[in-house]
Amino acid sequence: MTTIAQIRHLHVGYRRNPDVLVDFDLDLEPTELVAVTGPSGRGKSSLLYAIGGLLRPRGGSIWIGGVDIASASERHRAAIRAAHCGFVFQDALLDPSRRVITSVTEVGLYRRRSRRQLRQTARDLLASLGVGHLANVRPGQMSGGQAQRVAVARALVGGPRIVLADEPTGNLDLESGRLVIDALRSYARAANACVVFATHDPNVVANVDREVRL
Repeated sequence: MTTIAQIRHLHVGYRRNPDVLVDFDLDLEPTELVAVTGPSGRGKSSLLYAIGGLLRPRGGSIWIGGVDIASASERHRAAIRAAHCGFVFQDALLDPSRRVITSVTEVGLYRRRSRRQLRQTARDLLASLGVGHLANVRPGQMSGGQAQRVAVARALVGGPRIVLADEPTGNLDLESGRLVIDALRSYARAANACVVFATHDPNVVANVDREVRL
């Protein structure tokens, strides 16, 4: 199997903390679930943002789709992000003015998929996550757990090879968290994709293929 992403000698830092991650290496493999763990402030979220092209590292390389996004232009990083990455955050971050089906399908439009095809994919994903009946409601009409499952569908609708999940179960009860983990595991296997969790949740760690502790 071909490695999905190769991270070599990664250096991530900020003005007040210049060495959050130093000389960090990681390979992301197809069908794999990876949990990145460690104390707060050790760079779990920063690693995800660097892989997804939302944060430019201070050094090192991140090879995705034949491109080193660590050294690519902002425009090129955005294109790689749109083509290869899906994001799930701790807060669902759904637009309160839009119906669920619109919020879920919008991300896929950046991958040049037809709206009709995306809507069907979105409905299938929502159904698999147990929130298919909420396709035409707005975020204010659902629980936090339901909103997070909608956010998972939004991350997956475009068919990303890398799913970056930043504390996706942090605000969820045990049952809702299990549904999210199961959905991401099923997606990774079906799509030959990789899911990377930044997490403190022992239930996530117990259900992944590999733990990377920072």
